[in-house]
Amino acid sequence: MQKMTSAFFVAATLVMPFALAAPASADIQYPWCAQYSGRDGGRNCGFSTLEQCRATVSGIGGFCERNLFYNGPAARPAKRARKRPDND
Repeated sequence: MQKMTSAFFVAATLVMPFALAAPASADIQYPWCAQYSGRDGGRNCGFSTLEQCRATVSGIGGFCERNLFYNGPAARPAKRARKRPDND
């Protein structure tokens, strides 16, 4: 039992720096979630399009909804207006 505890401690010590170095907020890339129906239910927020989500729930039951944690693509900076030459 002592060997098992020691092995766990060594493994945890080796993995911990990598776990702490991970970014705190994940970049959510999927805007659609499938909420499955049935006794077990379940949720899958791994869909890029509404059509992908609907195809998945068709036949097994459920519905699709927007992923509330999806931030969308980064906003583009506004275009600057061009100065037009005066034609006087």
